[in-house]
Amino acid sequence: MAEKMRCPWCLKFEQYIRYHDEEWGVPVHDDQKHFEFLILEGAQAGLSWSTILKKREGYRKNFSGFDPAKVARFTPKRIEKILTDPGIIRNKLKVHAAVSNAKCFLEVQKEFGSFDQYIWRFVKGKPIVNQWKSTHPVPATTKESDALSKDLQKRGFKFVGSTVIYAHMQACGLVNDHLIDCFRYHEIKKAHGN
Repeated sequence: MAEKMRCPWCLKFEQYIRYHDEEWGVPVHDDQKHFEFLILEGAQAGLSWSTILKKREGYRKNFSGFDPAKVARFTPKRIEKILTDPGIIRNKLKVHAAVSNAKCFLEVQKEFGSFDQYIWRFVKGKPIVNQWKSTHPVPATTKESDALSKDLQKRGFKFVGSTVIYAHMQACGLVNDHLIDCFRYHEIKKAHGN
């Protein structure tokens, strides 16, 4: 049987391939999943996604299963304890940002009914489907990620620059950036009516 064609960036190790095949680019409509990716992508800033992926379980454990209501209540003592765990990236600014972002996240939920309702407005409610033949033309930011990043910053979120936010949009399926010869490109497109 022929090997499935995949986006070349995911081929480093099994966990990465699984993430690509099962999660990346699939439209997310679950607030807790959005919050998880905001924490993970904020942690990634300046690092590789593979580094974060390997520490995902450490983040899940330390950040109450990515429950924003619980994370918003973390005390300085709890934050200090998290910063001693090698299971995460022990960057003080990023950990503090995750907690303050949880508070901002709850405010967005209050205003829009859900974070999902809020974020999908930036792509008019349906995924942007690109048609990349190779990874070289894939941008690091777009006008949509610029607008979303700016709005999140205005709402007090941290570590949400346009590059981080474009990564979030790709991961959570607001954008389908699988290469057109990747088997997931057509599966996701078909499953989500684009």
